[in-house]
Amino acid sequence: MNRLVLLLLCWASAACAGPIAYVSNEKSGTVSLIDTATDRVVGSLGAGKRPRGMALSADGRTLFVSDEPSNAVVIVSTDDAFAQKVIPVGESPEGVSLSPDGGLLAAASEIANAVLLIDVAQARVVATIRTEGKNPEHAVFSPDGRWLYVSAEDASQVDVVDVAQRRQVGSIPVKRRPRGIAFTPDGKRAYVACELDNIVFSIDVAAQRVINAIPAGAFSNGVAMHPSGERVYVSNGRGASVSVIDTRTDQVVATIAVGQRPWNMALTPDGAKLYVANGRSNSVSVIDTATNARTADIAVGELPWGVLIR
Repeated sequence: MNRLVLLLLCWASAACAGPIAYVSNEKSGTVSLIDTATDRVVGSLGAGKRPRGMALSADGRTLFVSDEPSNAVVIVSTDDAFAQKVIPVGESPEGVSLSPDGGLLAAASEIANAVLLIDVAQARVVATIRTEGKNPEHAVFSPDGRWLYVSAEDASQVDVVDVAQRRQVGSIPVKRRPRGIAFTPDGKRAYVACELDNIVFSIDVAAQRVINAIPAGAFSNGVAMHPSGERVYVSNGRGASVSVIDTRTDQVVATIAVGQRPWNMALTPDGAKLYVANGRSNSVSVIDTATNARTADIAVGELPWGVLIR
């Protein structure tokens, strides 16, 4: 069991006034910790050699991190900063997500061309689901836990996995290189960004079909849903910006400049602030969602990939 380096256990003290933003830094092999009340980095922990996707248990005591060099998900105890277990999940894992009930973790494995389901209580793989789309990057649970929507870099579709059946049951045609996915809180719609065509698709989940195609910025990729379900945010990698989409009209209502190569994002639980990982700027941009204004740029590790807030 490898010892993790923890510079400050902020979540275990009174030092942090707000939720913590966890930022995975691919190149430096660390996870930066940002106090969202002060927008300051308050610590860092090691989590594999090239951390990407992250998920956190409901009680905040277990962090799941996909690690590309080890082809595994690293399970980290936030109580003592030790790696509890390393679970092999196939070559080049990227996005991970927890089921709504917290019982399953989905891990997208690019080269293995599969989504793996991990039983959280048992810390073991219970299903390996092959997908039609090549190089899956994100696998995201619907709010009711019935579906997994899977995006793949080398595809023009979103693969639909029936979680109970443990198999792909359909696909939804979109455009080239689908990446980020987010569902509205009621689970009625999903949004997926297609990077090579600069388009975000709005999907009717019940009908499993596209209902709107929304032009976004250059190389749209990350997607984050506001807790109200009224707005969805899309990062534009080449455009160095974030598009704000009103989900009631499926129209872009604002474009906000951020750092270089913005990637994945997360909102605070109250929806007041959006945190954007800027891969080539080694920073996280903070956006006030009430005013659509960038309020801070926070230096983190090298090549930040993802953000998780709890």
